[in-house]
Amino acid sequence: MTQASRKPADLSSAATAEQPVAVVENPQGRSPILLICEHASNRLPARYGTLGLGPAELASHIAWDPGALGVAKELSRLLDAPLIHATVSRLVLDLNREPSAPDSIWTLSERTTIPGNVDLDETERSTRVREVYDAFHGAVDAFAKARKAAGQLTAIVSIHSFTPVYRDVPRPWQIGLIFNHDERFARSVEAGLKQDPALVVGMNEPYSPADRVFHTLERHAERRGLPPLMIEIRNDLIRTQDGQASWANRLAPLLREGARTL
Repeated sequence: MTQASRKPADLSSAATAEQPVAVVENPQGRSPILLICEHASNRLPARYGTLGLGPAELASHIAWDPGALGVAKELSRLLDAPLIHATVSRLVLDLNREPSAPDSIWTLSERTTIPGNVDLDETERSTRVREVYDAFHGAVDAFAKARKAAGQLTAIVSIHSFTPVYRDVPRPWQIGLIFNHDERFARSVEAGLKQDPALVVGMNEPYSPADRVFHTLERHAERRGLPPLMIEIRNDLIRTQDGQASWANRLAPLLREGARTL
């Protein structure tokens, strides 16, 4: 693998002077797995200001999935897999929701009101859908279509993180595997994780497709007949580079083996 082949590729049709909405890392990766990280960034493009939020709120889990991108990038390296990640905060628009869904643009996240999202008119909503949702998912569609046509795509995995406590309710899992109709990939990874008796593995926990968190994988994996897997890691475990590397090293051989058996 040459250094040039690992150079990020901008596939976003709505790339701005600031930064593209979708970035591909390692586009020539040889793995048949495509990694996606929708909630990789807490960046707000300049036109949105701070949406009325303070620095602490913008650094918190309401704005992104802390640690997820670090894990995804390390998995990309270990697996030699392409990775597509977003560069815009989910406070602007949640890429893992249908754009018509009421929670596509949050006005209240957990207990935090997002002032800049209150009472948006249809013009603003349409602009966000076009510039953020369509740009990101269009990039994923184009990349996945080309990889599948070349016989280089057999599974899609999305990487997320979750907060240890949500609305005062502690979450006991260190990791959750989210799946829908096709359980093959999830069950294979589950079996590997459960070799460690200290791990508490959530199956469709802390979320499930019933919570409308499976949109990206429905669109890009299930509609193409590809096995999907959504991985949620508790974010206090991946706040540091060491934590991210540790979880990536734990997951990489399980994903590699799971993909081999599909």
